[in-house]
Amino acid sequence: MLFWEKLPPILKNKYVLTLLLFFVWLLFFDQNNLLQRYKHLRHYNQLQEDKAYYHKRIENDASRLQQLESDKETLEKFAREEYYMKKPDEDIFIIVEEKD
Repeated sequence: MLFWEKLPPILKNKYVLTLLLFFVWLLFFDQNNLLQRYKHLRHYNQLQEDKAYYHKRIENDASRLQQLESDKETLEKFAREEYYMKKPDEDIFIIVEEKD
């Protein structure tokens, strides 16, 4: 009874008390509590950033593919640099620099 008497009159109201309990329940104990919603929102935002990154990569790769399909010199340069392809009468020397 001593604790109940020290409370302000507004907190003694059963409707205010019910609302406070409801908000505490929503904050911590509910299946869709605010902490979980915050984690899901952060995960959703990360997925949106990943989506934007991959869309940009797709656009870059599509333009690179179009460039490779349309220009024979670019295709030859790409094949030589990426796959070390060579003409039958050529020798390839690969120089690898050591990192400190």
